[in-house]
Amino acid sequence: MSIDTSAECGSSLEWTKSSYSSSGNDADCVEVAIAPGAVHIRDSKDIDGPRLAVVLRAWVGFVGYASRH
Repeated sequence: MSIDTSAECGSSLEWTKSSYSSSGNDADCVEVAIAPGAVHIRDSKDIDGPRLAVVLRAWVGFVGYASRH
């Protein structure tokens, strides 16, 4: 896992969030962007803040675990 705090990190990524996330100002949600070799994760309330980057296999494992628990 890596953390990238640079503004350039997400400039060319296409960010998405869950359809279950409300569009209101109080919505707490994470956004993800899939890129070659990594999945980038950021806070939807702080889009210029720190971002996590994990390999696709780790993301798939996390989502699978979360959906079962």
